Amino acid sequence: MSSARDNILARLRKSDADGDLPGSDFSVMKEKIWGAEEKVERLIAMMSAVNTELHKTTEAGWPDLVAELLKKREIDSLLIGTNNRLMDRLQGAWRDKGDAPDIRLYDRAYEDERAEVFAAPAALTTTRGGIAETGSLIVWPDAAEPRLLSLAPPVHIALLEADRLHNTFWQAMTAEGWKDGLPTNALLISGPSKTADIEQELTYGVHGPKELIVLIIEG
Repeated sequence: MSSARDNILARLRKSDADGDLPGSDFSVMKEKIWGAEEKVERLIAMMSAVNTELHKTTEAGWPDLVAELLKKREIDSLLIGTNNRLMDRLQGAWRDKGDAPDIRLYDRAYEDERAEVFAAPAALTTTRGGIAETGSLIVWPDAAEPRLLSLAPPVHIALLEADRLHNTFWQAMTAEGWKDGLPTNALLISGPSKTADIEQELTYGVHGPKELIVLIIEG
């Protein structure tokens, strides 16, 4: 066994040293190009098929839409990270609304805040972008928006800027220069949490959000 293993490794090392390894062919992914509106419609079709709720909106309109979606679900509070842009936009839009949800910040030390994030009924996050081919969101958690925001609360509302929607995963990586640096944790999210491990019956929200709501900000 050891001899066979050594022979295989020796051939691989020789092939690598001789430069005989074929280059990667990304032509299939390079050729997948859709127009701006086509990318949005494809994302909607792909994510809707896996039980994701999507809405088109604008930069001016998304805070009121968030409030409307929460009110519909009888949710009176929203957890967000320490992203000042989100806080400023929500406070500005909800200042004069008597029935607006309470805004809660996810900003304490990890051990103290973990209980609060698991108890929160809904959370709002930004996204890095999206992938039209697979119908996926790209989420890069950081200190301002820890990963539990998109993984623990039963309702996850995600903001996606339409002009950050890529054709394919390969194009997202190359256009944004992922090879030059990645976060310690990156997420590709296509729908709410689901499993069919128990008696082959599809169940949502077993190990993550039961609902995923994507607000596509256009214009």
